[in-house]
Amino acid sequence: MTSVLISGASIAGPALASFLRRHGFTVTVVERAPGLRPGGQAVDVRGAALTVADRMGILSDVRSCRTHMKGMSMLDGEGNELWRSTEVALSSGRLDSDDVELLREDLSRLIHERTHEDVEYVFGDSITSLVQDEHGVHVTFERTAPRVFDLVVGADGLHSNVRRLAFGPEEQFVHHLGTYVAIFSTDNYLGLEDWQTWFNDGTTGGAVYPVRGNTELRVNLGFEAQEPIEYDYRDVEAQKRLVAEHCAHGGWEVPRLLKAMWDAPDFYFDSMAQVRMDRWSTGRVALLGDAGYCASPLSGQGTSLALVGAYVLADELAKAGHESAFAAYEARMRPFVELNQALVEENRKHMEQDPAGPSPVDHVKNAIELP
Repeated sequence: MTSVLISGASIAGPALASFLRRHGFTVTVVERAPGLRPGGQAVDVRGAALTVADRMGILSDVRSCRTHMKGMSMLDGEGNELWRSTEVALSSGRLDSDDVELLREDLSRLIHERTHEDVEYVFGDSITSLVQDEHGVHVTFERTAPRVFDLVVGADGLHSNVRRLAFGPEEQFVHHLGTYVAIFSTDNYLGLEDWQTWFNDGTTGGAVYPVRGNTELRVNLGFEAQEPIEYDYRDVEAQKRLVAEHCAHGGWEVPRLLKAMWDAPDFYFDSMAQVRMDRWSTGRVALLGDAGYCASPLSGQGTSLALVGAYVLADELAKAGHESAFAAYEARMRPFVELNQALVEENRKHMEQDPAGPSPVDHVKNAIELP
């Protein structure tokens, strides 16, 4: 029985684990965090990814967890409303679409609930080295004893540890897109009811929207920075200081949002960036989702790429040995990835020209065949 180690327990990793178990693989998922990560933005399951969710057996649960927005407003830096819509929301597209928007933590939980009995999860640990030979991949960890696996898959995000160990420094592959964003939760002190509020003053902007029955706000607060900023990805307080410094001039509710940020129960901060690689595998090691082909949240398709990629990779591994399977996985996924990465520029033009019109995502979300 083929053994597979997956690094990353957010969405891509557990989704791959789900499909690999169906095909008879033995699967271990290692995650640096002590448990499932709370918080995060609302994510979208669209087009082909809805088919994957259905085949995973979670589609009805995904739909039951969807957000329920009635519309959105766009404000300038002083809080003046520029336009509003009851037909679209920038985070999810048309409100009458079959696509589903839900919180990242809810989707992660749903997949974990479907897999935790058949998949070994190791939380609070991380891979420290990967050595391949004809027998497998010899893996050492920060805390647990070394083990040997037939295959290793990095599904550990933009700053993938597996990618660094197997392919080299991330500077070779991560391309900054000129923006940073912080995401955190706070009380719904604005009293928003199923309504998104977006704001932009030129260099600072973001969105707030209510979740959990309008009891809580999810805050997206971003700023422009044309060159990458050096910071410790594990130092949350330093990241908060960066956000406070770069958003200090912000108008509207930004000062109150910054104050709420310091006490937020969850916090995420990172660059809007894409991962571009000539290949997603080397020997017995492969990459999945953001680790190999992050399209950035600016595409609106990161979660859908993760789900579709997991399904395709498991499908190919079930049909052939890893060398042929990894090649077939890339051949099937790369055109879809390139279309979705191109959405960043298309979405920017869309925002400038017709933000309430049909989304460019609609043209690519089904641009892959799933047997």
